[in-house]
Amino acid sequence: MNRTTAREIAMHLVFEMMFTGVPAGELLERELNEESFALRAGAEPLYGEFPDSGSMAYITRVVTGVEEHAAELENAIGQYARGWRVKRIDRVAAAIMRVCLYEILYMPDVPNSAAINEAVEIAKNYVDEDVVKFINGILGSFVRDRFPEGPGEG
Repeated sequence: MNRTTAREIAMHLVFEMMFTGVPAGELLERELNEESFALRAGAEPLYGEFPDSGSMAYITRVVTGVEEHAAELENAIGQYARGWRVKRIDRVAAAIMRVCLYEILYMPDVPNSAAINEAVEIAKNYVDEDVVKFINGILGSFVRDRFPEGPGEG
């Protein structure tokens, strides 16, 4: 499984965690197993391949990290979503941005520009073009403000 697929699965799980309130550990235990993937694979090709150990570690790290830093990530989104209350932002968009912001802040092995590009590409599969632009704007502004020393690499 490639990183893009693992990232999209992490986004799905973050969305589910936000929507249901199920804690990350419980959600990961329930969803990151071959049986759950097999059940989902029929309706969602993304789940056609079970994650290898590296992808499993990445998904687990992102989902638990987003839960652990939820308030910080939500504050960052709120700070850059000028004129929008965070609770009014599309939940899929919020899940995508939380995953991306977590990568930017806590995964130095993921270049900021790659994290943003992947977030935008994933968003194109789930939300309309105006929301994609909104996501790109928030993430780009965040990186420019937090990492002014370079071209989006932290």
